[in-house]
Amino acid sequence: MQREPPKFPCEIDTELDRISSLPGHVLGQILSLLPIRDAVRTSALKRKWRYKWSQIPHIVFDSQGISISSQDQTTIKNKLVNIIDHILLLHNGPIYKFKLSHCDLLGVSDIDRWILHLSRGSTKEFVLEIWKGQQYKLPSCLFSFKNLVYLELFNCLLKPPLAFKGFRNLKNLDLQHVTLAQEVFEKLISSCAMLERLALINFDGFTHLNINAPNLQFFDVGGVFDDVSFENTFVLALVSIGLYVNVKNDQNVSYGSSSKLLRFFVNLPHVRRLEIQSYFLKVISPPTLSIVHQSPLKF
Repeated sequence: MQREPPKFPCEIDTELDRISSLPGHVLGQILSLLPIRDAVRTSALKRKWRYKWSQIPHIVFDSQGISISSQDQTTIKNKLVNIIDHILLLHNGPIYKFKLSHCDLLGVSDIDRWILHLSRGSTKEFVLEIWKGQQYKLPSCLFSFKNLVYLELFNCLLKPPLAFKGFRNLKNLDLQHVTLAQEVFEKLISSCAMLERLALINFDGFTHLNINAPNLQFFDVGGVFDDVSFENTFVLALVSIGLYVNVKNDQNVSYGSSSKLLRFFVNLPHVRRLEIQSYFLKVISPPTLSIVHQSPLKF
C-alpha cells in the first residue's frame, strides 16, 4: 500500500527542513562552528537564513575560513581586507570572540580599524596572530577593551597608553614573539588582578620576570631571560619553564647566582607540577653551579 503524498508542497519542506526550525541560539552555535566562509554562504539557502550568520557571536578569520587562490601578495592583501571589512560591516550582533590568524595577512594598518570597531562592543576573547612580516604595533584602543577575558597575541609590539589601568576581567594571557618594555610587562601583569593563566614564549624588551598575580594558577614560559621572581602567587599550581637563564651571559655562573633559584622555589609553596625543559641549573659541587642541557625535567 503506497503512502498518500502530502496535499501541499510546503508539507514536504517542513518535514525536510527541520534545522531551520531549531531555536535561534542553537542555529547560532551551529553557524559559529562553521568556517566564516561557509557561515556566510548559508544566506543563499532560503530567506529565513538570509543574514542569520550576521548574529553569530564568534568570528574567526583564518586560512581555513578564508581561502584565496593567488600568488600575488597585493591581491591577497586586498581581498582579505575587503572580506573582513564586508563581514564586520554586515554583522549586527555582539562579537564575543574575534580571532584573526590568516597565514597570508601582514600587520596592515586596517587591523587598527577593526580593533577600534571591536573596542566599542562586548568582546571577551581576542586573538591576533601575525604570521608574516614585522611585528604589528597594537593600537591604543586595544587597551580599552572592558570585558576582555582571553587575550592571545603573536608577533606584536605592545605599548599601552599611560592611562591604561589593566584588564580587570582578564583571566588568560598568551604572549608569543612579542616585544614590550620591562616596566610595561610588570604593570600589565600586576594590573590584571583576575589573571589565572599566563604564557610567555620568545619575548623581547625585558629579561626579569617579576610576576605579581594573586589568582595565577598556570604559568608557562619559554625564552631567554635572567631570572623569575613571584609575588602573591600562592595559588600557582602548574609551572612550565624552558631556557631558565640567559645562557650566553651565564656560561660561568657563580655561587651567588644560586639566590635566583632559591628565590624562585621559595615563592612556589603550593605548586603541584613543575616542568623545566631544555636548560636548567644543576649543582655540581659547592660552591659552583653550571648550566646543563638535558631532556625535560618534571617534578
